[in-house]
Parts: sequence; C-alpha cells; structure tokens
Amino acid sequence: MSKTGTDKTGMDKFKGSIGLSYPTLTKGNYTAWSMKMSVYIQAHGVWEAIESSNPKAVVDTKTDNIALAMIYQGIPEEYLLSIAEKKTAKGAWEAIKTMSQGADKVKQAKVQTLKAEFEVLTMKEADQIDDFYMKINGIVSNIRALGEPVVESYMVKKLLRVIPPKFLQIASTLEQFGNLETMSIEEAVGALKAHEKRLRGTVTANYAQLMLTEEEWQKTDSEGEKLLLTREEWLKRSSRGASGGASGQKGRGNRDKSQVRCFNCGIMGHYAAECRKPRRGRELNQR
Repeated sequence: MSKTGTDKTGMDKFKGSIGLSYPTLTKGNYTAWSMKMSVYIQAHGVWEAIESSNPKAVVDTKTDNIALAMIYQGIPEEYLLSIAEKKTAKGAWEAIKTMSQGADKVKQAKVQTLKAEFEVLTMKEADQIDDFYMKINGIVSNIRALGEPVVESYMVKKLLRVIPPKFLQIASTLEQFGNLETMSIEEAVGALKAHEKRLRGTVTANYAQLMLTEEEWQKTDSEGEKLLLTREEWLKRSSRGASGGASGQKGRGNRDKSQVRCFNCGIMGHYAAECRKPRRGRELNQR
C-alpha cells in the first residue's frame, strides 16, 4: 500500500469520527471541556499541534488543520467568531483558554458574593422555618450551579446558628445528641418544624385564655358593673388574680362592705349612694 493510500485511509477515519458528539463549550464548563477535548485530540494523534513535546519542531499543516477542526466542533458560534482570526490550533486553544479563565474569575466572584450573602443571612423571630429554609436552599443551589460544592453539614450548622431564641432548646438538643457532620438539612428542618408546631399550639392556647378574660370583662361592663380600673388592675381583681370565698357582704368588684358605714343612715354594710332611706338633706329641707 502506498504512502498516499495510507494517508487517505487516515483521513477517512478522521472524517468518519468528525461527526461524533464532541463536548460543547459553555461559559461555566471550561475545565471539564478542556479535559475531554484534550483526550479526544490525543486519541486522534494530533495533540502535538497544540502542545508539542519539542517546542522547536514544526507542526505539520495537516495535523494542525485536523486539531483546529476538532476544536471548532466543540465550540458554539459566539466563540467561533472570537477565534476566527486564529489560524493555528494552538492559537485557537490559547484564545479559548484566556476567554474562559476570565469567565472563571467572574464565576468565582459570584460564588464569593453568594457565600457572603449566605453568611449574613439570619432568621427573624416572625420567620417560618419553611420560608427560611427556602432562602438557604436557594442560595446554596446557586452556589452549586456555579460548580462550587457545599456540604450538608455547612448548611445544618448555619441553620442552627442563626435561629431565634425560641428554637435554642431544640438546637441544643440536636447539637448535643445528633451528629451534625452526617445530619441532612432535611432532618434538621424537620426537627425545627416539629418544635415550631408545639410552640404554635402553646401560643394558641394562651390566646384563647386571654380572649375568655376579655369576654368576661365585657360581660361585666354590660351588666352595669363597670369599674374605673385599668385592664391590668381588672385582671388582678378578676377570677384569675382574686381569691375566692365570700367574707361579709360583697359589692362592686367583690369589695367587702361589711365594715362600711352609710353616711346617710349610719348603718353598716352599704354606701350612702346605695341607701334606701330618705336622704338626710331632703328631711332638713322639708322642716
């Protein structure tokens, strides 16, 4: 077989493989793309066009063209226009590397911004566990999408570190008896949600008790026994704060009037305003 026939057979093999699915370069996958493409190019025996073992050696034109064609197969049109003026495979490869490393720096800047946002994130007293978890998960998802790994323990420790005081008891329990290094964020959120429901039930019960007191107060007012007291004073004198038992005669506000002397008739047990006998002033006027 002639040398020419051998070369043609080699080109035929290359033409048959040119339609393979090469990895496509994007703004965020240069590292993986370059690793895969270097293996593809080396498999075709034309890596010398990009990184020669002998810097002084002259690269064969055909080898260079094959390597350049393979690079073109793995880049989108926007990159193609940027390297159109590069006439060698080495020049095109270096141009792509320079552009992509610049994009990597932008990506790292975004990662650092997201990490800073994650670190200053705090849970307010009125925040719900589910809502706060969505905030954490959203930031972490964006960080991971940029190629930066985030371990579960980092999220769990952050969550337990920024919860409000009402969750400190369950947080201390998780830290003392749980393994934060292996605990998933879903497990931590589930424990906090269970504690949140218990707290919510306690608050509801206290609110119902408070409303009952208010209704009692309104009922007393509607019956004409309104007291000129503040709400706090009324609570102290109501059934919650006042002791039971009926010693002597009781009047408005459960006040003992057994030792009260009427200024109208002089009899013990009632006030002058409640006296049923004629007023002394009226008798004097009639005389």
